[in-house]
Amino acid sequence: MSNNHVALVTGGTRGIGAAICKHLKSAGNQVIANYVGNDQRAAAFSEENDIPVMKFDVANFEACQKAIAHTINTYGPISILVNNAGITRDGTLLKMSAENWQDVIDTNLGSCFNMCKAIFPSMKEAGFGRIVNVGSINGQAGQYGQVNYAAAKSGIHGFTKALAQEGARFGVNVNAIAPGYVDTDMVAAVPDEVLKKIIAKIPVGRLGIADDIARGVAFLTADEASFITGSTLSINGGQHMY
Repeated sequence: MSNNHVALVTGGTRGIGAAICKHLKSAGNQVIANYVGNDQRAAAFSEENDIPVMKFDVANFEACQKAIAHTINTYGPISILVNNAGITRDGTLLKMSAENWQDVIDTNLGSCFNMCKAIFPSMKEAGFGRIVNVGSINGQAGQYGQVNYAAAKSGIHGFTKALAQEGARFGVNVNAIAPGYVDTDMVAAVPDEVLKKIIAKIPVGRLGIADDIARGVAFLTADEASFITGSTLSINGGQHMY
């Protein structure tokens, strides 16, 4: 399966994002990975995988506008956008600061607006686009101590359905993926006793791996997925079914 499109993946140099980049590249796409933090890690990822990286903050509207314009000028129109970047700032509502609330909303949900706002016009003009927004099982089912994260990820699912209705007539398909608990750095930070309880609730009996999610993204962005839009693909080992 070969797409030969320009693809931009936010949060693309580590974890699930890195796996998504690799799968999209193996499908024949020109992939660009966004990152915001670790320059050394991003450089190593780029060198190892021959995937260019771009440093900008997806929570910053102007930064996204500039980055998209630069990408289009350098590589051509962007046909595939994967909004994967996300952070956690966990805490119960009683202990959560306004800053930790806003940072998660801006990075996890606001970034979807920022990136889609910048890219959508060129996709509309081209008559083709594939947007995949990475939500979460915790946006579907909620999670103790994550009112900010759950709200942002739940918002992604609503954002996806609304934008899919706007994009359908222009050939722009918009879908979401809701990963369950995946063996990444973020999940590795969970205490062992808590992680054991989580795995016990997953019917398949294990954490997911980044490739499980990346394969779903590769499917939704392929030319053959033209009849799928406004959908949320849950990849969670059966932990949450509805």
